[in-house]
Amino acid sequence: MKRFLMLALLMTPILSHAEREEGDPAAARYAQDRQLCNDESTADARMQCLRDARAEYEKARAGEGAPAREASRPASGMVCADCGMVLSVKVSEKQGQGSALGMIGGGVVGALLGNQVGRGTGRDIATIAGAAGGAYAGNKIEQNMKSAKYWAVTVRFDNGDTQTFDFDHDPGFFRGDHVRKSGNSIIHR
Repeated sequence: MKRFLMLALLMTPILSHAEREEGDPAAARYAQDRQLCNDESTADARMQCLRDARAEYEKARAGEGAPAREASRPASGMVCADCGMVLSVKVSEKQGQGSALGMIGGGVVGALLGNQVGRGTGRDIATIAGAAGGAYAGNKIEQNMKSAKYWAVTVRFDNGDTQTFDFDHDPGFFRGDHVRKSGNSIIHR
């Protein structure tokens, strides 16, 4: 929440300037993009959206916005089927896979703890319950330890198709970047 407020304060001079520019298509687009950022579900996603919107606004103000899109089309007027623009970049966490090792380790620890409880038949029941609970907990702990972040980059190609590409590291793409399909991935163009 603090980061969101700090970003809002940092962006205030740009917002004031953009709102003073009546009839400026870049300012109008920037205002629309900021409105869309409010719909993001998490603070991190809102922050990234606002950063992307600001970068696009600055590109447009510098005169790079519209000419770059026109330059991406071939001179013949045909659509480049492998060329497109990044619509969104979302960071998610992929749940890891548990293995027998986590279950066995958790089961042993649970059985040892359960064996410390009660006497006679109660101890046997506690040992079995501890082993079962420990196996479940060990599996879940292993899944959490093996979880990993991934970046899902959605691209709208010039021919109208939309495709999502997954990366196991930050690919360095932002909304509005012009990209080209290269094999099963994408690259900047």
